[in-house]
Amino acid sequence: MLSRKKKLQLVTAFATLLLFALGVGCSGFFVDPTLTGITVGPAATIQTAGTVQMSAVATYNDGSTKTLGKGVQWNSGTPSVATINPSGLVTGVGSGTSSITGSFQTQSNSATITVQLANISKITVTSPDSSIHTGDTEQFDALATIPGGSQDITDSATWNSSNSAAGSIDSTGLFTSAAGLTSNQTTTITATEDGVTGQKTFTVTGP
Repeated sequence: MLSRKKKLQLVTAFATLLLFALGVGCSGFFVDPTLTGITVGPAATIQTAGTVQMSAVATYNDGSTKTLGKGVQWNSGTPSVATINPSGLVTGVGSGTSSITGSFQTQSNSATITVQLANISKITVTSPDSSIHTGDTEQFDALATIPGGSQDITDSATWNSSNSAAGSIDSTGLFTSAAGLTSNQTTTITATEDGVTGQKTFTVTGP
């Protein structure tokens, strides 16, 4: 017959093997969650030479989320407006907007970064003509004077026409005069960015 000590050793060995088997067997039920999407942010407004740190959060099919570090591929849709380095740091380069995209494995998403010019000292508003006939259009341009040079801000400036009877101007600086005017109408066209405004007086003539 087996001694008490021997029986205890056998029981201990059997228990150890059983626990090991259970551990191996159960591990087969735990499957790594599947990546279902990522969220990229923040959407932000910065000035030229300013920076903002982007981040990406992964979402998995089990409902869990994880902030991603290495492994995210970053890209700027408009490098002339904003650049981004491999770690996700965005730097403002020029006025406008850029779509910043983060990609991880099979998923990607984007956020919009708006860049405004800093230290504008003057805005000059120009157009090919000083007046147009009723029913015609005119393209206005805006040039900002900044330290070290100037930059076209036509697409990023906020445009306004002081006299709605003369016509209206859209976000790209395109002025559409009112149709059917029987007398001349004068308006002041303004372009504003970073708190600085430039202007030009413009006339719409009747028939």
